[in-house]
Amino acid sequence: MFAQSGGMFARHVLRSFVIPLLLYGAAGLVASYFVWHGVNGQRGLKAGVEYEQRIAELRGELAGLKAERAQWERKLALVRGDVVDADILDEEARLVLGRAHRNDIVILTPPAPSTRR
Repeated sequence: MFAQSGGMFARHVLRSFVIPLLLYGAAGLVASYFVWHGVNGQRGLKAGVEYEQRIAELRGELAGLKAERAQWERKLALVRGDVVDADILDEEARLVLGRAHRNDIVILTPPAPSTRR
């Protein structure tokens, strides 16, 4: 009789304590999996912050490129069109061709000494 009641006690403890403990543990593991990926995953909170930083960097780079483009468009406007600024055209042509005007004073400097051995 005592052996039978001991088995029932063990079965009762198993049903009332161990099985819910295992289920809560499994639910906790599943929840922690989703929480971890919600924070550290590819589309998580940390990734969102990194994306925002990258977007800010790219916007800064875009602003710099737009300013450079505007500068080039201003230079091209001086060279292109019906009225061409002769000084700008002459300066750019000399720079590109590596030439000098006959009235220019050219100072030649010796090449920098090489540090190779």
